[in-house]
Amino acid sequence: MLRSLALMAPRGSRRIGAWGARCAAVTCILLALPAAATTFKIATLSPAGSTWMNILRAAAEEVDAATEGRVAFRFYPGGAMGDDWAVLRKIRAGQLHGGVVTTTVFNRIYSDVQLYNLPLIFRDLSEVDAVRAQLDRVLLAGMERNGFVAFGIAEVGMAYAMSRRPAATLQAMRRAKVWSPEGDISVARALDTFGIAPIPLTVVDVLPGLQTGLIDTVASPPVAAVALQWHTQLDYVLDIPLMYVYGLLAVSERHFRRLSDADAAAVRRILGDAVAEADRRNRADHDATMQVLISQGLKLEVPAPEELANWRRLGKQAEARWVREGIISDGLYQQLVAALAAVRRKASPIAAPDQSPSVPQGRPGTASRQ
Repeated sequence: MLRSLALMAPRGSRRIGAWGARCAAVTCILLALPAAATTFKIATLSPAGSTWMNILRAAAEEVDAATEGRVAFRFYPGGAMGDDWAVLRKIRAGQLHGGVVTTTVFNRIYSDVQLYNLPLIFRDLSEVDAVRAQLDRVLLAGMERNGFVAFGIAEVGMAYAMSRRPAATLQAMRRAKVWSPEGDISVARALDTFGIAPIPLTVVDVLPGLQTGLIDTVASPPVAAVALQWHTQLDYVLDIPLMYVYGLLAVSERHFRRLSDADAAAVRRILGDAVAEADRRNRADHDATMQVLISQGLKLEVPAPEELANWRRLGKQAEARWVREGIISDGLYQQLVAALAAVRRKASPIAAPDQSPSVPQGRPGTASRQ
């Protein structure tokens, strides 16, 4: 009966029916195929095989499994895409989708993310932890409002002045050939406040600069100095923690919006855990690396009390300048000051603490982060 009805149908309608059947079959096949992966191209200065890269690759595998292949990551380690500024330009051009970068590159996008970089603001790493517990989420939310999804903050460590020649006094430091990161307005303002005229270079040009004598002094966390091989050209380190340095794993918010809600949640969770793991490992490496450098011949210069007082005084002037020039907003700065005052009161409940954000001497001690 059905066959008879089919034969009775007009010839054109039979063709349409056959065409529809073929379309339905193709649709079923397409639906059965996995959706094309959303790929994130991520660049970093961290070398292949480094702790950061091992953590990132493990996280990428976990994301692939959690999203059933719908989200993938392609990494470009070792500065293959240039320094942090070059990475940011390529993100804006769509050539990359994210990077592991320091806060400097966001100084024209969301300058407040440099809050913890304030010169000489922290006494030790336990103060860093207390402030970060309150303000990390504020900074990450600010990044997202300004076009970047950041999965957390990863400590690099306290930066110390390392040089080829003795520079235990501020006057000696002013005579040195001091490097500053090219394009870093905040560091340039700080050095200017200290009376230091820096030589701007990209990060990838620092090692050749040290080798040729173009520069003879850098401010760097020990871990970074070793990773970038700068320590091979340096002989002295000034025992003053000048600045807390940290990085972000951040991706373009526009590219991130391509993910489904479920995949986005999985990526946030897995990459958040990865950044937290890098943060913990860097903390453990910080003081250990400094001790290794000293044991291998790097000479530790302890400043005289009057020299340290000069650094502190000028450090407070640099704080005020950062706020005055809008590098850091006054509201966030006041939150940081209040958090520091609270942790200092807790640490010294009897003695009246100096509630101004100044820094006493001494290399920061190791503090375990929960």
